[in-house]
Amino acid sequence: MNEKIWLSSPHMGEQEFKYVQEAFETNWIAPLGPHVDGFERDLAAYLGEGVHVAALSSGTAALHLALIILGVQAGDEVICQSMTFSASANPIVYQGATPVFVDSEEQTWNMSPEHLEAAIQDRIAKGKKPKAIILVHLYGMPAQMDRIMAVADKYEIPVIEDAAEALGSSYKGQKLGTFGALSILSFNGNKIITTSGGGALVSKNEEWIKKSRFLATQARDAAPHYQHSHIGYNYRMSNVCAGIGRGQMEVLPLRVEKRRSNYEFYKETFAENEAILFAEEPTGEYYSNRWLSTILVNEQEGITRETIRLHLEKDNIETRPLWKPMHLQPVFADAPFYGDGTSERLFELGLCLPSGSNLTQEDLDRVVKQIKALYQEAKV
Repeated sequence: MNEKIWLSSPHMGEQEFKYVQEAFETNWIAPLGPHVDGFERDLAAYLGEGVHVAALSSGTAALHLALIILGVQAGDEVICQSMTFSASANPIVYQGATPVFVDSEEQTWNMSPEHLEAAIQDRIAKGKKPKAIILVHLYGMPAQMDRIMAVADKYEIPVIEDAAEALGSSYKGQKLGTFGALSILSFNGNKIITTSGGGALVSKNEEWIKKSRFLATQARDAAPHYQHSHIGYNYRMSNVCAGIGRGQMEVLPLRVEKRRSNYEFYKETFAENEAILFAEEPTGEYYSNRWLSTILVNEQEGITRETIRLHLEKDNIETRPLWKPMHLQPVFADAPFYGDGTSERLFELGLCLPSGSNLTQEDLDRVVKQIKALYQEAKV
């Protein structure tokens, strides 16, 4: 069998080991430490806009703390983009709150401003003004930030910006992860940079970030003994993982450049295939890191998204359908939903192609060769 081509595997550089080795040599093999502080500074400097950063164990942990900081409690409602990974919605339930799912729009595949406003108006009419809005930048593509923020501001509802897939992307020159009242990042193994596992909470409100660090370290009070006045969590990042992150930050621009190059290669290669469509940046104001290169496959000669996925799987090439919308998930079957079916259509037609920054040209050629062969065989 041919060597495996992964969808998006970790890509280590040359500097990560230097930081990890330093952690070992100084015996900082524990949560917190100088690399955690350094990683937070590196991220804040990269993002700009005067943000503060707390390095945490995962993006999910960051979302959970964001909801706590905004006062989300049992019985509350939180609006969440329906087309996303379940980690965007699960923390709402951790708090005993109810997710209210909102559909996507066609241009960016992210939350529709129209459906967002309709959802807010209807929930208010029902006596339940949402406590927060969780907006996701899918596959690194910026959402329609001006319109989304205008709606949120109109109804005075804070936005939690889920930029787990969007580090390195920007809208009108401003880095994603700096628009929300609180924002989250993810450094899972498949993300554009990784700490093996990890995430971060971002905000311009320094007191919120200080509070998140306190809650993330078991909410231990300032006392010589173990004393706790609040419920806390074991959500802080380890010094070793942060060391990996510091090395990864040094190559982040290169990782973005390579993933954008992967996308351009696929787009140019399939330019003449009318059945394969790409999610393009709507205008020059949108800049995507192209975390994953995604396509929509309109059925032609019996070839569907699933036909391509299974064909590539036979050649040991990993692909994956787009995120199945949350309102279609069994666990959220009873949650309110506002939309017109856009995310369902995207899910039915969409496929993520191998997109890692460590893919070779030989790997990319193999992927497109297999897809072209499939269409050629269908014509015979």
